[in-house]
Amino acid sequence: MGTYLGQNFLMNKFKLRKIADVLELEKGDTVIEIGPGHGELTLLLAKNFQFSIFNFQIIAIEKDEQLAKDLKNRIHDLGLGKNIEIIEGDALKILPALNTKYKIQNTKYKLVGNIPYYITGYLLRILGELELKPNLIILTIQKEVAQRIAAKPPKMNLLAASVQFWAKPKIIGYISRKDFRPAPKVDSAIIKFNIKTSDVSRTSDVQKLKYYKLIKVLFKQPRKTILNNLKSSAKGGSASGGQISNLKNDEFLKKIAKAGVNPFDRPQNLTIEQIKNLSI
Repeated sequence: MGTYLGQNFLMNKFKLRKIADVLELEKGDTVIEIGPGHGELTLLLAKNFQFSIFNFQIIAIEKDEQLAKDLKNRIHDLGLGKNIEIIEGDALKILPALNTKYKIQNTKYKLVGNIPYYITGYLLRILGELELKPNLIILTIQKEVAQRIAAKPPKMNLLAASVQFWAKPKIIGYISRKDFRPAPKVDSAIIKFNIKTSDVSRTSDVQKLKYYKLIKVLFKQPRKTILNNLKSSAKGGSASGGQISNLKNDEFLKKIAKAGVNPFDRPQNLTIEQIKNLSI
């Protein structure tokens, strides 16, 4: 792909194999791949299925017109056209339409991709909002961003709190910038997301909205205490994710204590469960 789309192709075969392995491929799996490029991972996934070659489906979404065309031809020449579909287009627009415009054979699917750095945040937002989420996600993203996503107290942050509401992220390994062509300016990480299917399904839309409003308040000024962040937000007229805009100081303290949170602690020390309790 032209570098104007921000894609760097992973060439290290060992790292490609590691990504394929952590996908935990099974018979009948449907795999959505974002940005297949020349098909390095796509074809490895096809070869990595240890069952009959027709018992899988790969849908690869490629934004670059020429790359998509070349990969389609290659897939056809290898006789894999029945199992691998190449969709030319923007994954950020296609993913929300997977279950409507693009019918997938299996409502349980896995997602994998080497993600251009500039779309990572937007992509994660889309994945978090998908009604039909993958049951497993493996992404190759910028190392520092992966570390922020997987952070735990005392390094909790807005990005981590946003993603960990709906998934459990785990860094599987790191990839040197030298393993890509063209080489980016930073190293990358392979990060795995196990979806919190049952937790999210039990959460109402109102509760989700309160949670996301709250974390924006808490991490807007992470050096301030939890109490001061909530009070500052209330003065500004925000509901702060809960019904707190009209609370007095002692009521603030009671609400925070009820959530099992130290009001004089800082947001970076909060667990996801504590934030959820505070947003109720």
